[in-house]
Amino acid sequence: MNHKYKLLALDMDGTLLNDRSEISEENAKWIRKALDAGVTVIFSTGRGFRSALPYAEQLELTTPMVTINGGEIWHRPHVLYRRTYLAESIVGRLRELAQTHDAWYWAYAVEDIYNAERWLAPGETIEDKHWLKFGFDTPDDEARAAIRREVERWGGLEITNSSETNLEINPEGVSKANGVREVCGMLGIEMSEVIAVGDSLNDLAVIREVGLGIAMGNAQETIKAAADAVTVSNNEHAIARVIETYIFGDSRAE
Repeated sequence: MNHKYKLLALDMDGTLLNDRSEISEENAKWIRKALDAGVTVIFSTGRGFRSALPYAEQLELTTPMVTINGGEIWHRPHVLYRRTYLAESIVGRLRELAQTHDAWYWAYAVEDIYNAERWLAPGETIEDKHWLKFGFDTPDDEARAAIRREVERWGGLEITNSSETNLEINPEGVSKANGVREVCGMLGIEMSEVIAVGDSLNDLAVIREVGLGIAMGNAQETIKAAADAVTVSNNEHAIARVIETYIFGDSRAE
């Protein structure tokens, strides 16, 4: 048992979850072992609370959660610690930008998730909602690059991704790294005592800033280059391997 690490921060899609959006029994077994050994296991995800919650319940987690890329931080499921809003005016501009470039778009609000096919109901306005994150998705590299340049020009926003074809927009200062740092503050843990695992640009800062940053075998190359170690893919029980190797120190694991 490696007592150096006290907190394990897990991205969900492409990391904890396999390509069928399932937690493998092997991953679940080793997460339970880590919990039983006194390690705090948390989700650090771009997902909203409602879509992350069933997986927390499956694992019987009562630990903090970092959702919406750090836009929401939870003491434990259903108990909110902090929420950071995306200005209504920005949401309107981002939606116009998506339409200009014919990109699929979605937006998380406290009230619901909205997208290109299901936007506000008749009579509702952008000002009626409490916005948290906006996303674009397009296979067109040039369009995606143009969107990124325009959003960068506005300033005041964090731009990441959760896949190579999308862009995710949060308010400036909102990141998984800052979310995990706040959780560490709640729990009296240092960032050097954290293992973080992820696969996309929204994991980059946290992988760089924790004690041990691990990239998935299926991670984007930028993440692999920044990580302290690279594990197997999300379809190969990677989280079980990480826990076995770096928390329990089993040399048989990769």
